[in-house]
Amino acid sequence: MSGRAPRWLTWLRGKDPDLAATRRAGRTALVMPALFALCSEVLHSPTMASYAAFGSFSMLLLVDYSGPMVERLRAQAALAVAWLVLICLGTLAAPWLWLAVAATVVVGFVILFAGVVSSVLAGSSTALLLAFVLPVSAPVPLSQLPERLAGAGLAGAVALPAVALLWPRPVADLLSAPAAAVCRAAAGYLRIRAALPGPDGPGSDAERCRAGAEHTARTGAELRGVFDATVCRPTGLSATSRALVRLVDQLTWLCAILVDRSDYTDEPPACDPAAHTVRGAAAHVLEAACDLLTDLTGNTGPLRTREDDLRAALAGMEHSSTVQVPAEHPGGTSTAEVYGFIATLDVSFRAQELGFAVLQIADNVDLAATAWQRSWPERLLGREPGALTAPLAAARERAVAHLAPDSVWLHNSLRGAVGLGIAVFLAGVTGVGHSFWVLLGTLSVLRSNALSTGQNAVRAVLGTVAGSVVGAVLLRLIGHHGTALWFVLPVAVLCAGIAPAAISFAAGQAAFTVTLVVLFNIGHDPNWHIVLLRVQDIALGCLVSVVVAVFFWPRGARGAVHKALAEAYDGSARYLADAVDYALGHRGSADPDPQGRVAAAAARRLDDAFRNYLAERGAKPLSLSCATTLVTGVVGLRLAADAVVSLWRGEDLARVQAVRADAHRAVLGSTARVTAWYHGFASSLGGRSAVPDAVPLQPEGAARLVESVRTELSDEEGRATPVAVRIIWTDDHVDAARRLQPALSDAARTQARMRHRRVHKAAAGPATAAATPPAQDDPRR
Repeated sequence: MSGRAPRWLTWLRGKDPDLAATRRAGRTALVMPALFALCSEVLHSPTMASYAAFGSFSMLLLVDYSGPMVERLRAQAALAVAWLVLICLGTLAAPWLWLAVAATVVVGFVILFAGVVSSVLAGSSTALLLAFVLPVSAPVPLSQLPERLAGAGLAGAVALPAVALLWPRPVADLLSAPAAAVCRAAAGYLRIRAALPGPDGPGSDAERCRAGAEHTARTGAELRGVFDATVCRPTGLSATSRALVRLVDQLTWLCAILVDRSDYTDEPPACDPAAHTVRGAAAHVLEAACDLLTDLTGNTGPLRTREDDLRAALAGMEHSSTVQVPAEHPGGTSTAEVYGFIATLDVSFRAQELGFAVLQIADNVDLAATAWQRSWPERLLGREPGALTAPLAAARERAVAHLAPDSVWLHNSLRGAVGLGIAVFLAGVTGVGHSFWVLLGTLSVLRSNALSTGQNAVRAVLGTVAGSVVGAVLLRLIGHHGTALWFVLPVAVLCAGIAPAAISFAAGQAAFTVTLVVLFNIGHDPNWHIVLLRVQDIALGCLVSVVVAVFFWPRGARGAVHKALAEAYDGSARYLADAVDYALGHRGSADPDPQGRVAAAAARRLDDAFRNYLAERGAKPLSLSCATTLVTGVVGLRLAADAVVSLWRGEDLARVQAVRADAHRAVLGSTARVTAWYHGFASSLGGRSAVPDAVPLQPEGAARLVESVRTELSDEEGRATPVAVRIIWTDDHVDAARRLQPALSDAARTQARMRHRRVHKAAAGPATAAATPPAQDDPRR
């Protein structure tokens, strides 16, 4: 017998990876008809039947929580409780139109905006909105509220065992596997580098280095692609999820610094043997991190032991670096002599930068694994295993970060809330039957820009028409044999769950329409005339969505990405300046943490705007490669500032010595030039100025730095002191930020040329635009 899977199963797996949608659909197809039958045929309560059916549909098909089973069941239980609360609010507000409209706008905004906190809330938004839309669109006496709550409560009670027992989702985190792959690739590359006599080796050694660097960069890009491919951050509020989110930025930065090289010397300096030791220790740490990411239930002891080894290696390298600096004072101050002097510490700086990045990664992996291994009481009480922000503080921090005029998430939340409010108003004024369908049409097609909303409106109406026609034909064929609809309902639910993933949005809309047609006609004489009238309700809801999208931020995420980029670069540049000021005791040594939080908030808004842009349907007018370069540049700039702060944190005496030296003025000068470039770059991204040229090397500033090290920061034997090494390393971190500039300038100018061509073609007329092929940089093509 052949071991090959049937062709239909192979096709389905290709459309529905891991059969995630199929599992949800199969689970719902069993539970939803059973609950509907129990409430309508046994308990004889049509109200309970409706809310049990829609509640089970919502809690089993529209959500799919990840993580350990305990966390999933907690999320399901919280969703069930939220349903009960929202049903009460909707029922109380429904009798008065003005109150129903106001409540819909407020509740809709809260639900949609709360999704910015985590993917758990974002993934629950449609299910939560459905819980409010159902009662607010159908005013009834308060005497029916208990039946509504009973139906929803029954659905919630059944959903818990169904999620746990009926084809449960595998326990896996979306980011763990690609993050482990980056750690494995980086560790392999570092082992190659640590085995070489210098930064690069001859012949085959150089080829091995190049291949290892390319493989590491490729796995890093794949991790970032997984992270960017979802509209919401693909993690939850748990400590494990928050640690894995931080890993994305840190691993992106690690991949960048592994292939970075200073540009002030052609010949690489002799390698400090301690730098080899640091690279080897870092490789050991990354291998242990990879093992933990592969199995978060593993022992964290080996990782912590290797972290201690890496810290010891870094401390030893910092001590040995002082003897690497030449003691003699050369006769001249030529550029070659100055940069030759600095280059003696370049390899050790690369190792120091690498060691800091790897320790940050290891700390987060340790936290993720420790949080994953918590006992049930610890999870229940919300006890955090490490120093990550507590869940409520983390939620508040993310929400506040998006209460900004340029936040795409804020725009989408307001657009959705206003759209639903208008739909409630029109449904109440026009008196259409089953006004729930109007809100359903509005909810189905709202997207982040007018074009995407318009496209989805057409698909929604076409899908509804097709589903209504199929439903009408089905009812016509069944005639008065209404019992047959009980056999049709599970099949319709199954198709409604699989069609959106396996076929298209329109097919899913059609299958969902058929499901509603069957559901509303069970127990009654099938009436196919009423079915066709529901198309006008869906069309009215779609029209509301299009109108709202046209008047509320019609450009969507595309226009917001550049604004978010400008804000993120501006905030990160200020953070770098504050970090260097703090390190060198300038201006009263102000704490850089507040500006660091501002920069982190801007970076989060940029991340979410970029994901929204990638999720929008249609051609991508921005080059994906250039946009990715600009987004990851923010990561490098912000984490360079983190590294400077970490280098000097707790070194108060060293900072006092640094401020007395002329060297600190040289570093502050180079920092001012680099950060001024980023402020100008941010202005150019906002369209207010041209893209500035990258800051070149400044030999005069470097000469002042070297002279200060030789005269003010040397011991009695003429050797550089540890303070001198820290100052040079600080300047190297600033120079690393400078080296990002050419690639960022090229990406920004490419984007500007593309914008100019689009404007020129639009001005030339529709014929020219029509002849232009769509952009091929859309990752979903």
